[in-house]
Amino acid sequence: MLSGERAKEIADNVLGFVAADQDMVQALLDVSGLEPGDLRQAVGRPEFAVFLLDFILLSDDRVLTFAQSQGIKPESVLYARDSLAHQGVGDMDG
Repeated sequence: MLSGERAKEIADNVLGFVAADQDMVQALLDVSGLEPGDLRQAVGRPEFAVFLLDFILLSDDRVLTFAQSQGIKPESVLYARDSLAHQGVGDMDG
């Protein structure tokens, strides 16, 4: 399992990765049900990091492209998600 600090760093990097691609931002909005104006507020919620990692994990292509861009192993994204979830960050819905 990754440290909480490293897991948060990966989640922050995923946010930047998603934000740089308008199609991916739209996909995130579609999956989350958020409106564009609500996204900034959601980003400030701790559970959004877990949701964001879940989102990227929905697509092998996204995970592989992100991991390659960061120079990390693809499984690090899953480890980051598990680390944050085990810290009690929780789900977007709960």
